[in-house]
Amino acid sequence: MLPHASPGFAFTVRCRLENAPGTLGRLTSEIGKLGGDLRAIDIVSVAHRSIVRDITVLASGMDHVDQLVRGIAAVPGVELLEYSDRVVAAHRGGKLSVVSRVPLRTRDDLSMVYTPGVARISTAIAEDPSRARDLTIKGNCVAVVSDGSAVLGLGNLGALPSVPVLEGKAILFKELAGVDAFPIALATQDDDAIVAAVQAIAPVFGGINLEDIASPRCFGIEARLEESLDVPVFHDDQHGTAVVVLAALLNALRVVEKELAAVRIVVLGCGAAGTAVIRLLLAAGASDVIGVDRAGAVHPDLPDLPAHLRSLAAITNPRRIRGTLGDALAGADVVIGASAGGLVSRADIGRMAPGPIVFALANPDPEISPEEVEGIAAVIATGRSDYPNQINNVLCFPGLFRGLLDCGAQRVTDRMKLAAAHAIAALAAESGLHPEHVVPSVLNREVAPAVAAAVRAAARPEASPASV
Repeated sequence: MLPHASPGFAFTVRCRLENAPGTLGRLTSEIGKLGGDLRAIDIVSVAHRSIVRDITVLASGMDHVDQLVRGIAAVPGVELLEYSDRVVAAHRGGKLSVVSRVPLRTRDDLSMVYTPGVARISTAIAEDPSRARDLTIKGNCVAVVSDGSAVLGLGNLGALPSVPVLEGKAILFKELAGVDAFPIALATQDDDAIVAAVQAIAPVFGGINLEDIASPRCFGIEARLEESLDVPVFHDDQHGTAVVVLAALLNALRVVEKELAAVRIVVLGCGAAGTAVIRLLLAAGASDVIGVDRAGAVHPDLPDLPAHLRSLAAITNPRRIRGTLGDALAGADVVIGASAGGLVSRADIGRMAPGPIVFALANPDPEISPEEVEGIAAVIATGRSDYPNQINNVLCFPGLFRGLLDCGAQRVTDRMKLAAAHAIAALAAESGLHPEHVVPSVLNREVAPAVAAAVRAAARPEASPASV
C-alpha cells in the first residue's frame, strides 16, 4: 500500500531538466512510483539545452520526503538544484502580528489613544471594572495557554516548541470568528505555578483556552482556574474534541439509523480527550459507554485507578465488561479512538456489531487506517484533513469563544457544549448526510457563527433545552 500523502509534508524542489523528450515524463513517473502526490510543475527559466522547473510534491512523512528527494535526484537527465520545505517556509518569521485598530497619524490621535486621553479610560475602569469589556481588548480577547507537556501527538516538548501550535490556534480564532487570541507559552510544568501565572494575566483576557497540557494534570489545572477566575476557562484538547465527536456521532448514527441511547460505545484512551468525550456522550443521552485504557476495560474493581478513572468507572460500563479492547468491542456499535496510532486491528473491528462506526482520531497516525476497515465500517472518521469526516476542534472553539465573549459568560457549561455539538451536526445535515459526510468541512465559514449563536442561546436562563 502506497503511503498517504499530506500537505503537512509538502516540499518544492527546483530542478534543471535536460531539454529532451521524455525527461519530464521520467521525473513525474518516479514521483508517482514512490507514492508522492504531484501538485504543481512551474517553469522558472528556459535555455537551449535545459529547462529549470519547480516541482511541488506532497509526502506522507519526513522519511518519505527523503525518499522522494533522493529518487528525484537520481532520475537521468535531472539535476536537483534546491529543496524547500513549504511547511517551514509558512512558519518562517512566525504566523502572527499585532495590528492597530485606530489610526496614529497626528498629535491629536496620540492624545486620544495615549496620554492624556487614556487616563480617563483607566479611571473609568477603576470605578467600574465591568467597563473593561467594552473599553479594552478584553471583550474580544482569548489567551491560548500551554506548558508544552502534551504538544499534539509529539509528547512533552516543553514551552518553546508549543509556540507554533499556539500561533496556529490564534490564527484560527481570528480568521474564523474574529477573536483576538494571544499565544502564552509558560516555562513551567508546576501546576501551582501555571495556575498562578494564568490568574496573574487574566485581567487582559475575556477567556482562557488551555492547550496541550498533559493528562491527568490538565483536569486539576482547569478545575482550579474555573473556580478562581471570572472568565470562561476551556481546555480545548478535552472539550473541543468532545463537542465535535458528539456532533459527528449524532449524524453517523442517523446514517446507520440508530439512536444514541440504544448503542454500545467504546472509547479507546481515557486521557484528556477520551475522558471529556465520555462525559459529554453521557450528558447527551448515551447509556452504554465503556472506556478502555492501558489496563483494559475500565471498571470499579481495577486496582490503582487514578482519580479521573475512578470517577469514570462509577458512571460507565454498565454491563461490567472486563478484559481487553477486543472484549469491550464485542457487539459494540461505535468505537472512538483517542489514544495512539496502530492500536486497533481489522479483527478488532470485525468483533463489532454489523455496520460499525469507527472514529480513529489519533494524529498523525490513526488507531486504524481507513483503508484497513474499508468494506467493514459503515462510517469512518479520523483527525486528519486528508480523509473524509475530519474530527477537528476548529469546528468548535472559534465559535464557542465568539459566543462566550458576546454574552459575557463566566463559565462554559455542558448545556453550551451540547448546543454547540447540535449546531455543528445540523450544518452538516443541511447539505445531506452520507458515510463520507457526517461533519462539516473545517473551512466552512458558516460553522463558527452557528456555534456562537447556539452558545449565546444556551447562555440565556430562560431558553428551553429544545431551543438551543
